[in-house]
Amino acid sequence: MSKERYILFVCTANQCRSPMAEAMMKDYIKRMDLPTNWIVQSAGTWAENGHPATLSGVKAMAHRGLDTSLHQSQAITKDMLNQFDLILTMESGHKEAIQIEFPEFSRKVFMLSEMSGSAINIEDPIGGTFENYLNTANEIEEWISKGIPNILQILNYPEYK
Repeated sequence: MSKERYILFVCTANQCRSPMAEAMMKDYIKRMDLPTNWIVQSAGTWAENGHPATLSGVKAMAHRGLDTSLHQSQAITKDMLNQFDLILTMESGHKEAIQIEFPEFSRKVFMLSEMSGSAINIEDPIGGTFENYLNTANEIEEWISKGIPNILQILNYPEYK
C-alpha cells in the first residue's frame, strides 16, 4: 500500500467553494480508482467552526450526486496545515493569507487553477442564485479535471501514468 496523500481545499468561510471542491475531489479519486488512501478536507481562512455548507451549495452537489449535507466548517490552523501535502485555494487572496500567516507552508500552497497553469480566482457564489452555485461547481470541476495530472505529480504519485 502506498503512503497516504493529504489535500486541503481552502476558501473564505468553508461553506461554499471548498466543501464543493472537497466533495468533487473525493469523487474524482474514487472514479479514478487510485489505490492510495487519500485524505481530502476543506477549511476556511475566515471560517468559524461548525457551520453547515450553504443550502444552495448542498443542492448544487446533490445535483451531481454528491452529499455535502453533513459538512461542518473549520478554520485553518497551523496544526491542520502541517498535516497536508498540498493546499489548494480558491482565490489568490486565500493563498496570500496562508503564506503570510504561515510562511513555513508557502511551498505547498497553490491556487486550484494553478494546477493547470492558470492563476484565475474562483468567485464566491455566496448570496447568488442557484445557477451561480451550479456555475461555480462546474468551474471547480473543470479546474480539478485539468489539474489532476499536476496534482498527482506534485504529490509524487508513482502509480499515476
